Amino acid sequence: MRIALITEGTYPFVVGGVSVWCDQLIRGLSDFEFEVIALTGNGLETPAYPSPPNLKGVVNFPLWNTVRRSRSRQRPSRWFAQVHQSFVSALVQPNWGTTYFLWALRAMAGYAQQANLGEALLSEAALGRLIKAWKGHHPQDLSDAPLPDLTLHDALMASQLIEHLLRPLQLIPPKAEVYHAVSNGPAALVGMLGKWHYRAPFVLTEHGVYLRERYLSYLQAPYSSSVQILILNFFRLLSSAAYRMADLIVPVSEYNRRWEERNGAFPSSIRPIHNGIDPALFPPPEKEPEVPTLTFVGRIDPLKDLHTLIESFAYTKEHVPNARLRMFGPTPAGNERYRESCEKLIEELGLQGAATFEGRISPAARGYQAGHVAVLSSISESFPYAVIEAMSCARATVSTDVGGVAEAVGDAGILVPARDPVAMGKACVELLTDDQRRIAMGKAARERVLKHFTLERFLNDYRKMYHDVVFFSSTPKIPTEPKTPTELLVAAKS
Repeated sequence: MRIALITEGTYPFVVGGVSVWCDQLIRGLSDFEFEVIALTGNGLETPAYPSPPNLKGVVNFPLWNTVRRSRSRQRPSRWFAQVHQSFVSALVQPNWGTTYFLWALRAMAGYAQQANLGEALLSEAALGRLIKAWKGHHPQDLSDAPLPDLTLHDALMASQLIEHLLRPLQLIPPKAEVYHAVSNGPAALVGMLGKWHYRAPFVLTEHGVYLRERYLSYLQAPYSSSVQILILNFFRLLSSAAYRMADLIVPVSEYNRRWEERNGAFPSSIRPIHNGIDPALFPPPEKEPEVPTLTFVGRIDPLKDLHTLIESFAYTKEHVPNARLRMFGPTPAGNERYRESCEKLIEELGLQGAATFEGRISPAARGYQAGHVAVLSSISESFPYAVIEAMSCARATVSTDVGGVAEAVGDAGILVPARDPVAMGKACVELLTDDQRRIAMGKAARERVLKHFTLERFLNDYRKMYHDVVFFSSTPKIPTEPKTPTELLVAAKS
């Protein structure tokens, strides 16, 4: 069986997180062939992982380069205008338009194979349709706030962002038995294309809650409110369309299930599979460090909310004066200013020398073993490797209660609210000053990993999932002239 694994901004060009999951899956399922379709920035990325024998190829498809494919044949403008009208109407009224949005996606995918979709989306006529739909929007009830003004500049900015995100519609993916997108968003578009071109099943895995993370990101971005509304409506519609199209949704936590069902996924199509690790790679150390130490292992990123971690450490140090905070992990490109803000906060709180950034550590187990307690302060997670890796090292954990963290920790760690440095600081003080509780919690944590979160269990679950989705998937026939919303949805799904 050949699996087309579709990634965005991760494997095989970026180390850590989702890329670890992809590498585990491909190497562990050596009886399957894989082809990776990687959505990247500019297409110039170099692989960060050595290619396993069963990885038969990597397609690097850039989303953010400046070159768009030109097409010699153009379809009638009136035809595209009808498609684009459905598309922008859905963008303005997402509660009304998921079905029409999905139909428009498929129609634009066909258009992109014969004409320049980017030029069509950014044409003067297309911008005019978007502005007209925006101005013609009428609140559905009294609780709906009126829309802000949409200038021509705003319409162009939103359309440019959306054009980049829709570029996968140009792609004819390599043939495979299963198309497996490892995130929602543009990666899911490729999964839909595989289903439309080859009638093969489409599987969707979400590591984080893609839509929630887009809201966290774009609401902080320097765009006008009207651009934010349009781009977030786009992500909301695309997420919902992907849930409807997927033959099987395989989130990494039960927490994700609730988001997926609320945004249109059918409950019967959801089958969570938790992440797994090889416990032999994360063994308990022979002894604890001499100095009371907290450790963080992960990338330096705003979603990890290291400001809260540093502020919580200031509280901890007041009660455990010789405590240390050691932070291990890379600073991804683009996050340098965030790293600088963390270092500035350390200086402001007088924690120089006690709270330190120590870069990437290999093997990662050394990072967890370097402390008494492992800490995770994220504001958004799904089912983080950092928690189960620390637990496998028999380390007690203090983690924010976000996403699927509670599913991982169970009663073998302490959960605290996100963005609450005092609660996190108090929990760290409790564990650093209570040796008996801390050690017992660490032992229970490793036992929990051995029982529920091993790599062997993870691979067996995915092997069975792939066979099941191929065996049970079926494709409805395409109506020749879909007219009703129900017929349009059937047509798009087929």
